[in-house]
Amino acid sequence: MELDKIRTKKIIKAALNEDIGSGDVTTMNTVHKLESVKAAIVANEDLIMCGMDIAEWTINAVDYSVRFKPQVEDGGHAYKGKEIVFLEGHARAILSAERTMLNFLCFLSGIATKVNAFAEIAKKYGVKIYDTRKTFPLLRYLEKYAVTVGGGYNHRLGLWDQVLIKDNHIKVGNLSAGKTLISEIRKKITKNIKVEIEVEDLEEFRVMLAQRPEIIMLDNMAPDDIKEAVKLRNKIASAKRPLLEVSGGINIENIEEYAKTGIDHISIGSLTDSVESIDMSLEIV
Repeated sequence: MELDKIRTKKIIKAALNEDIGSGDVTTMNTVHKLESVKAAIVANEDLIMCGMDIAEWTINAVDYSVRFKPQVEDGGHAYKGKEIVFLEGHARAILSAERTMLNFLCFLSGIATKVNAFAEIAKKYGVKIYDTRKTFPLLRYLEKYAVTVGGGYNHRLGLWDQVLIKDNHIKVGNLSAGKTLISEIRKKITKNIKVEIEVEDLEEFRVMLAQRPEIIMLDNMAPDDIKEAVKLRNKIASAKRPLLEVSGGINIENIEEYAKTGIDHISIGSLTDSVESIDMSLEIV
């Protein structure tokens, strides 16, 4: 996933306005406007880097003359104590943009680092790690970028780009999970939109497997039941097989057990809704 600069700059502008507002009264009244400094952003723990372009666009929005020199690219490893960015220029600009730059870098690197831990385990079994829509309001675009930097994949970007039928849709929509549900849905959507349906047990799985949605989500199912679902799916000719996605209760301790079952995807909400930011600091050289 590549960042759309125009879209990202709108987020940066809002973040700077939130923090600086009408002006940084501390810096403006303690630092001369012509004062120049050198500074470094330092990693205070091991990480997978994410947000370097965003940090550069942030300082550029405050003062385009500030020199911004990355020492690590997005997706690269940085270890505790490493300088990840070198800056040189007007002190006022660097100090005023400091917190917003760090907030982006710490938050997004936290996501990328967490995703990478899951992805490294899953890839041994040919399983892809996906995010969900459990994101912070207005930050989903950047969070999903961080997921891809960490080695994961994006599920739906929103409600418009894929059908995902859950139990509440069936209940509220007065739908039947019978033999024609998927075919009826397909009549109402454009051909490029995939259809996924959530099932909670093997009985529901057998019904939906016969209807051949593109993806079947096995929600909160035990590993033994997932293995049985995989066996049933694999009896179908490969060209017509639905992909199998597992979701619910997956953590770093049990992911390998699920990845071994033969499924295709694992989606994990905590990748983006339970994020621990990476610790970084900006130091004047």
